[in-house]
Amino acid sequence: MLQVAYLRENQNQVVRLLLKRNFTQAEEAVNEVIVLDQERRNTVQNLESIQSESNTLSKQIGLLMREGNQKGAEEVKARTFELKTTAKELTDKLSGIEQQLLDVLYKIPNVPNEKVPPGTSEEHNEIIYEHGSAPTLPVDALPHWELIKKYDIIDFELGVKITGAGFPIYKGKGARLQRALINFFLDEALSAGYTEVQP
Repeated sequence: MLQVAYLRENQNQVVRLLLKRNFTQAEEAVNEVIVLDQERRNTVQNLESIQSESNTLSKQIGLLMREGNQKGAEEVKARTFELKTTAKELTDKLSGIEQQLLDVLYKIPNVPNEKVPPGTSEEHNEIIYEHGSAPTLPVDALPHWELIKKYDIIDFELGVKITGAGFPIYKGKGARLQRALINFFLDEALSAGYTEVQP
């Protein structure tokens, strides 16, 4: 997910690169992030100002009571109550803005590298380097998502229940394959001169 600060500082570049990716809502989405972020910042500033005033007034209540100024203390208490009500409203508003901002950020894809050519399909991709030869698959070859179901090696639904999204549960031979791949890459790193650590 792109960071708000990055979008704010590189607005035109981000829009241009996202359009290269055919994300047609790029300008609208980035502008919405900028507007929501500014609204969030203003709300935080107002909230901090109110909280600061409320803290200052709370200290005054004790002083007024010690001086015997009951009327003054009651007036400050009333103002403190108003500020607390406003602070609660601003906190709720801030929570809503932050959720809206997150929702928009989730919809914006990562920007491609400057070198990536524009295109609408894989035919527009530029091949930089090839190694080996691509296997010739039989006509009845299954795509990986069907192989996963056929061999029951990954449970996407359980992963979503546990973490929300993006983390599947590997099981049986899928878990063993995952472990083997991790070991393979760790061994490759050790062969390349890296030192393994366990934090």
